[in-house]
Amino acid sequence: MALQFYWYPKCGTCRKAKKWLDENEVTYETIHIVENPPAKEQLANIIEKSGQPIKKFFNTSGKKYRELGLKDKLKDASDDEKLDYLASDGMLIKRPLVVGEDQVTLGFKEEIFDQTWK
Repeated sequence: MALQFYWYPKCGTCRKAKKWLDENEVTYETIHIVENPPAKEQLANIIEKSGQPIKKFFNTSGKKYRELGLKDKLKDASDDEKLDYLASDGMLIKRPLVVGEDQVTLGFKEEIFDQTWK
């Protein structure tokens, strides 16, 4: 299975990750995270596969996150409500999001990509 590479082309971190994947000849499917964000059920599966808490999936430095006041809203939100937020707008999801058969990475750190996707 080719990796699913959720990205936003204007994001510098996403472009660095894409360059790393290309230079390391990793096969992947590019998915524009804003035009085609993962659906709620898909996100639930990705989060479970990652072993990370759901809060790690939020792009906390994003404009949309601040506009919606999610820092305060998420404190009392259920996981189901958090999934609704994430599925509602790809700009709320930390990126790039790379999904493999049984591994997931969030953001781009070269050493993590070296360990996970080589």
